[in-house]
Amino acid sequence: MHDQAENLRLKLLSHRTSSHAKAVAIVSGKGGVGKSNFSLNFAISLARLGKRVLLFDMDIGMGNIDILMGRHSELTIIDFFERQIPLKDIITAGPENISVLAGGSGLSSLFSLDEASFERFHSELTLLLGHYDYILFDMGAGINQDSSKFLLCADELIFITTPEPTAIMDAYSMMKYLNSINNLLPFYLVCNRAEGTKEGKETIRKLQNALEKFLLKEISPLGLLPDDSTVSRAVTKQIPFLLYEPNARVSKALTEITSRFIKQSFSDDLTVKNRNFLGNLKRYFLGK
Repeated sequence: MHDQAENLRLKLLSHRTSSHAKAVAIVSGKGGVGKSNFSLNFAISLARLGKRVLLFDMDIGMGNIDILMGRHSELTIIDFFERQIPLKDIITAGPENISVLAGGSGLSSLFSLDEASFERFHSELTLLLGHYDYILFDMGAGINQDSSKFLLCADELIFITTPEPTAIMDAYSMMKYLNSINNLLPFYLVCNRAEGTKEGKETIRKLQNALEKFLLKEISPLGLLPDDSTVSRAVTKQIPFLLYEPNARVSKALTEITSRFIKQSFSDDLTVKNRNFLGNLKRYFLGK
């Protein structure tokens, strides 16, 4: 496992500077906060702004992205490992011309692989970097040893929480753990299902204050998504809410979040942290 992690980080370091794709992991401290729904609609919103986006369903075995789009992918990441099908042949076209790489069942961990499978996965993933502006990884809820290693390969993390105290606490615990390993990794925050602006801002403020006070860490708030019945209706219809009702409050809020992500959140300070992050991967995983 150590050799696999070492090879992954070294190769990502050698290829990242020449490619255009930014790897963004979308995470949550607990399930049921709307992470996959955000991931799908966020990908669509980025595509509408002219960005080339690959949405990678990393919640292996759940297939939430497929369900939200109302389809069943014939090929998934499992076929890559079990049938040796190239990643590029598994990728399918989604709404607004986003690319989608579906998850599957039967694989307990993406990184509990033999050396040959791991090398093949990394090699093909590296080739994809040059074809996209963003690769969004919709991660499974929570964190474990394997997923934390993958998260630390990302350029940025977007945390999704709700105003529920348990969701806030779980998000903070996850942030605390990842920050203890790499305090330069940029964090972004979205509050989902806010009943009002006050509640949403208060949720974001609680996490900001906790990180600044106890971790000396800044987190960039991307915004909040209202508790809008449009979302549940869209899920029932298996249509992304951004397409189901473009003028809904939640759709407009998501569009604003996307604009803020592209235009406002990448300050000079964060850009510097991104570059340092790649260098720190070697230190964290190789002990150098």
